[in-house]
Amino acid sequence: MATIDRQATTLALAHALSAAERGLAVIPLSRTKLPALRSPHRDDPDPSPCHGECGRFGHGVYDASTDPRRIRELFAAAPWATGYGIACGLHPHHLIGIDLDTKSGTDSSAALRELALRHLFTIPATVVVMTPSGGRHLWLSGPPDVIVPNSASRLAPGIDIRGAGGYLVGPGSRTEHGVYATAPGTAHLAPAPCPRELLRLLMPPPRAHHSTPATTGQHGQGLVQFVLAAHEGQRNTRLFWAACRAYENGIGPQLTVPLVEAAVQTGLTEREARSTIASAARMTAPSPRHRG
Repeated sequence: MATIDRQATTLALAHALSAAERGLAVIPLSRTKLPALRSPHRDDPDPSPCHGECGRFGHGVYDASTDPRRIRELFAAAPWATGYGIACGLHPHHLIGIDLDTKSGTDSSAALRELALRHLFTIPATVVVMTPSGGRHLWLSGPPDVIVPNSASRLAPGIDIRGAGGYLVGPGSRTEHGVYATAPGTAHLAPAPCPRELLRLLMPPPRAHHSTPATTGQHGQGLVQFVLAAHEGQRNTRLFWAACRAYENGIGPQLTVPLVEAAVQTGLTEREARSTIASAARMTAPSPRHRG
């Protein structure tokens, strides 16, 4: 059983509530930086795709909320939590995390500077979080109609990206290796807009074109292409986030069939795809339980 550090849990909850006041959806994390609550479906012999519609906690980033009452309930269910995660890609900030790692002897900061010089962009003043290992997390804000995927060292060695379906360890979190802290002079800042040239680099390479009904418009086609570009391990996550965006923009019903067809092409079953899209519809429907 996990050791309970009540002081660390109390501090983590306080920091998480403060982040939620800024519009950042949060979940409790353990000292390992993983979600503190395990999946309620882990022992199911044939689990169906579920992103929290079962009403129980333990769905990772899908539990993330800005509702103080719900956040307190999450931490009450995980009294061993010593940190919190901030979900990326959600309204209103559509957060993108640039994780500059220091492992394996890579100079990720130099790699980012080189990319900036080569592609003519500048990282604006923004929130910077210092990691216990000496790395940095840069917080940037993305456009609401763009879904940035997670990636590891695709941009450059030592640079990981936290996008839709991912999360950043929040400042004030205590882990096995130490405490995450906001860099001096950046705590008061809001996540700065991601430079357009950098945003272009963060997007997945295009795949072969697949036709999409014209009635869904260019945004709908982009969401379908995003699902089609999914690799194994990210298919369900990409489909869920694309469906959420579709419903948020009022084209969910029209885009259901194209999204299902795209998901099936990536390897999901039609049943899995429709279940995931139904979850997105429920998550984005106006409700007292809607997550910020």
